[in-house]
Amino acid sequence: MVTRRTILWLAAAALACSNAFAQPPKRIVSTAPSITELLYALGLGDRIVGVDRFSRYPPEALRKAKIGDYVNPNLETIASLRPDLVIIPTNPVKLADRLALLRLKVLELDQESIAKLYESFRIVGQATGATVQAAKLESTVRAQLEAVRMRATPLKKTRMMFVVGRTPNRLDGLIVVGQASYLNEIITLAGGENVFGDAVASYPGVSLEEVLARNPDVIVDMGEMWDTVGVTEEHKRQVTSLWERLSSVAAVKQHRVYAVASDVYVIPGPRLVDAAKAFLEMLHPEAR
Repeated sequence: MVTRRTILWLAAAALACSNAFAQPPKRIVSTAPSITELLYALGLGDRIVGVDRFSRYPPEALRKAKIGDYVNPNLETIASLRPDLVIIPTNPVKLADRLALLRLKVLELDQESIAKLYESFRIVGQATGATVQAAKLESTVRAQLEAVRMRATPLKKTRMMFVVGRTPNRLDGLIVVGQASYLNEIITLAGGENVFGDAVASYPGVSLEEVLARNPDVIVDMGEMWDTVGVTEEHKRQVTSLWERLSSVAAVKQHRVYAVASDVYVIPGPRLVDAAKAFLEMLHPEAR
């Protein structure tokens, strides 16, 4: 059965192949931070004319026109930028269809796993005439992740939980990394065992009772710091102190609760290597 996603993937592949031989796009709009970072990593920053409001890296991205975000983009602003190509992540609000109605060329990327992330490198490289740069980037990221994996392989797996969402100043409304997230792959690669790795969803909600039952050895909490701008060390200390009430949990007993506030943990782009290295240090301090 041919699904809409299959049709979009085939269209993206056709676009990539055709653009490999046609004039590469000179005006590109990115609607997600991961795409913005990828474009800059491919040396295409000078072609970017618009980015989403969460694109902050590299710093040059802050100077680009803002188009809203991928859930609520400003279509008029995108159209006014006269892009040759709009690149979007796999989108639940049919953004590709809405942009197509404006006769804009759209490339939709799935970056929900490490394998698909590498594929996105190749697709964007072909679509923009940057195939050599894309191949080099993929090779570099692969080698760096493999180096992390090799350091972690001899070490005993450390059981951890990564909190990506939470009610501010409270231990409820917990959202954690599950099986379908690329972050679960990064945790495993870095020598961790995700205690919620059996949850099928990418980011399932869990209760404190479930945390107590699974008893992680390491807790990494980014729950109320998804907007990483302006997060202070004092704020991080307040976050770690929240967990002190769970005195029976191994991570709390061993003082291995880490509050983090960096985009590298939640943006599936070239900097996921930095997340892997950080996880390795938190999971296995002896590997430093």
